[in-house]
Amino acid sequence: MPFQILINVLLAILWMFLQNEYTVVNFISGYVIGILILFIIRRFLKFDFYLKRVWAIIKLIYLFIVELIKANIDVVKVVLKPKQDHQPGIVAVRTQLESNFEISILAALITLTPGTISMDFSNDSKTIYVHSIDVPDKEAMIKDIQGSFEKAIMEVTK
Repeated sequence: MPFQILINVLLAILWMFLQNEYTVVNFISGYVIGILILFIIRRFLKFDFYLKRVWAIIKLIYLFIVELIKANIDVVKVVLKPKQDHQPGIVAVRTQLESNFEISILAALITLTPGTISMDFSNDSKTIYVHSIDVPDKEAMIKDIQGSFEKAIMEVTK
C-alpha cells in the first residue's frame, strides 16, 4: 500500500511537470490520473489496489462513529431512567482475529464505545472479556460485536 501511494504521488508530480503549472488543482488532477493508471494496471501488481483498503478504513471509521452515537443514546437512556433496572454483565467475546494488532484494535474500539469496556483477554488471546452497563441479551451483544467491529477490522487488515 505505501508503495502504491508513493507511485501515485510521483505520477501526480510528473503530471504537474508535464503541465508546467505547479498548482494544487494540477496536483489533484494528476493524483486522480495516477489512481486511474494504478487501477488499470492493478492486475499486474502483486498486491491489492490500495484504495480498496482506504475505503475499508473509511467504512470502519464511519461504523465506529455510528456505534458511538448509538451507545451514547443507550447510556443516556440507562442513566435517565427513573427505575434503575439495567442488567450489567461480563460477556466473553470469541474473536476470529489473528494478530495482536487486530485484537488490540477491537479491544480499543469496544472500550471507546460508551457503556462497554474490554477487561481482559484469554490466555490464547482469542477471547475478549467485555463489561457492559446493560446486557439484556449476551448472545445478541456478541453477534453485534462480531458482525460489526470484527468484520470491519478484517476488511481493513486482510
